[in-house]
Amino acid sequence: MESKKRYTITSALPYTNGRIHIGHLAGAYIPADIYARFKRVTDNDVAYICGSDEHGVAISIRAKKENKTPHEIIDKYHNLIKKSFIDFGISFDNYSRTSSKIHHKTASEFFNFLEEKKVFEIKSSKQLYDPEENQFLADRFVEGECPKCGFKSAYGDQCESCGSSLSPEELINPISKISGAQPIEKETEHWYLPLGNYENFLKEWFIKGKKNIAKSNVYGQVKSWVDQGLNSRAITRDLDWGIPVPNKDGLGKVLYVWFDAPIGYISSTKEWAKRENKNWELYWKDKDTKLIHFIGKDNIVFHCIIFPIILKAHGEYILPENVPANEFLNLEGDKFSTSKNWAIWLDEFLVDFPTMQDSLRYTLTVNAPETKDNDFTWKDFQARNNNELVATFGNFINRVFVLTHKYFEGAVPQHNGLNDTDIQILKKTYEYPELISESLDNFKFRQAINQLIDLSRLGNKYLADEEPWKLYKLGELERVKQIMFVSLQVCGMLAILSHPFLPNASKKIKEIINLDYNKWTGLDIKNPILNPSNKINKPELIFRKIEDEEIEAQMKKLKS
Repeated sequence: MESKKRYTITSALPYTNGRIHIGHLAGAYIPADIYARFKRVTDNDVAYICGSDEHGVAISIRAKKENKTPHEIIDKYHNLIKKSFIDFGISFDNYSRTSSKIHHKTASEFFNFLEEKKVFEIKSSKQLYDPEENQFLADRFVEGECPKCGFKSAYGDQCESCGSSLSPEELINPISKISGAQPIEKETEHWYLPLGNYENFLKEWFIKGKKNIAKSNVYGQVKSWVDQGLNSRAITRDLDWGIPVPNKDGLGKVLYVWFDAPIGYISSTKEWAKRENKNWELYWKDKDTKLIHFIGKDNIVFHCIIFPIILKAHGEYILPENVPANEFLNLEGDKFSTSKNWAIWLDEFLVDFPTMQDSLRYTLTVNAPETKDNDFTWKDFQARNNNELVATFGNFINRVFVLTHKYFEGAVPQHNGLNDTDIQILKKTYEYPELISESLDNFKFRQAINQLIDLSRLGNKYLADEEPWKLYKLGELERVKQIMFVSLQVCGMLAILSHPFLPNASKKIKEIINLDYNKWTGLDIKNPILNPSNKINKPELIFRKIEDEEIEAQMKKLKS
């Protein structure tokens, strides 16, 4: 269990062109939140950073679609997304936005610094142009057939079906997403980042250095790209929405969103550091800081190749320690589709299930698409909640608290020694902080949350085997004291260890047992979590059962 280290943890900046759905949560936000909470309770210095990505073509497309200005779009969705994250309980240290002054300044300074170092290439090229709208088409304004897999609706920068990195010129039968017209080629000048100059760096730093660290799905994708050879990539665009190129020759051009967006992590950290009176540079430039990016697989190229090259070219910044990208989550057997409304929107979920954030966190973690795509179904959500959270975890907690009130008026019993079985149960209980820590340090979130449930199963089995209710009737009060004391220690451990995964449940249990201890460090079998001085308040159910009617309503809603 690592402690006393510094971590900069980021979640992918969500685009402010729509709402957050549970697929997003599963990919970049719940695992990052679990990890950030875990690192805090193990006595580390944590900056968990995110913010809205408010530039790029997607915003312009949405603005045209809704007949609004880009500013109106980003304000609308930034506020909605931020509120959804707050209501769900994601524990960002700072949630910023790339339209902020501090971000514009930071991204412009980055560009100028790299230009002064002569990192960029400036070259003319023929790019796709919409003859009806009289404007150049950025990558995402172009749609066509993927040359690699044949997917009919690939974007000009990436195929969302096979994940291949593309350029608009590679698409077969391209069309403009603005007018539907067939684009023509027209000459334009742009700044390029010469990715090929950094292939040796990537081979040394990532291919060799991260071989036994990176997740297999991440490593395989990066290695494939590097093996194919990297081409120079334009970092400016002919657009009227974004950060203006800070150069007199860049009139009418903006910084490419995938140049400016990752720099948003840095500007958001600056914003947080200023508010908290901290030194932001420690979190981005100190070699002892560990930088961890949580993303979905569609962002691997940007976080493992392009952004590290930008940081390397600058020369003053640390590089990512790890990028534990998840694969995609499907919904009822099909891909999430915002256009077809095939999605479970976070803001709507919070209205329909207002107190069940932990149930969703649990289901999305236990089914996390860690190395391959996975599926969310409403029936599985119901089953996981009812069978594992209610009937296993919650049932054990409730039984122990009810029995403590019944036998000892809510007081933790004083015992006169424990037998071998009791001691073995306690020993196993105190192994779980290290077990779960090891899983989380290796980004095995599914394994970690299953270990948490295993601890509740251990408590349930112990209680069922020892049968204190029978012993109480037989007048064996001393043995009942021993059993309830041990069971209460398991409850206390569950309260502490559940915090990263199930923060609301953790808080509720701690309130019932009057426990204000939150740290995982310092837990010692010789120092019981709960003592006779602790009073157990009136028990209440930690989780509620989900009824069939609720699930039927959601299925109808999904298919409507």
